[in-house]
Amino acid sequence: MNKTLIPAESIGQRILLIRGAKVMLDSDLAELYGVTTKALNQAVRRNIDRFPADFMFRLTKQEKQEVVTNCDHLAKLKFSSTLPYAFTEHGALMLGNVLKSERAIEVSLLVVRTFVQLREMLSSHKELAVKLEALERKIGSHDQAIAGLIDAIRQLMAPPAQNKRPIGFIATDAAPEKGKK
Repeated sequence: MNKTLIPAESIGQRILLIRGAKVMLDSDLAELYGVTTKALNQAVRRNIDRFPADFMFRLTKQEKQEVVTNCDHLAKLKFSSTLPYAFTEHGALMLGNVLKSERAIEVSLLVVRTFVQLREMLSSHKELAVKLEALERKIGSHDQAIAGLIDAIRQLMAPPAQNKRPIGFIATDAAPEKGKK
C-alpha cells in the first residue's frame, strides 16, 4: 500500500478524545481498512475476547450526539440507529489482526504510528507549557520589582511637601502693643 493514499494528517483528524481516551470510531476505521462498518463490527463480535474495555467501548447516545455535532465528517452517523464503537490505539491495532488483510495490517501500523506521533506532540507541548509558566512567574516577579523601583524614583523626584512652618517670627494682632497698658 502506498502511504500517500492515506495521509497521516487524515488519520490524526479522526482521532477523538472521548472519556479521557484518544479513540477512533468504527466508521472511520472501517473506511480506512476498506471494509464496511457492518463487516468491521461483525469481525469484532466474532473475536470479542480480543477487545477488552480498554481496547474498545460503545458510545452513549449523548456521546454520539456530541460527536455528530462537533465532527462534520461524522454527520452520516446522525441517522444511524446503532451506537458506534470507539477503539483505542490498542483496539485499532487489534482490528488489523482480526481483519487479516494486507491493507488492514498496513493501515493498523499507520494508525498506531499516528497515535504515537500525537502522543509525542502532546508531550512536547506539555514541556513547553511548563517552561512558559515558569517564565511567566519569573517575569511577573520582575514586573513587581520594576514597579517598586519606579515608585521609589518618583518619590525622589517629587518636590518636598510644603508642610513646614515658615522660619521667623510672625506678629499676631492678639498681642498687646508696647507702651500701652
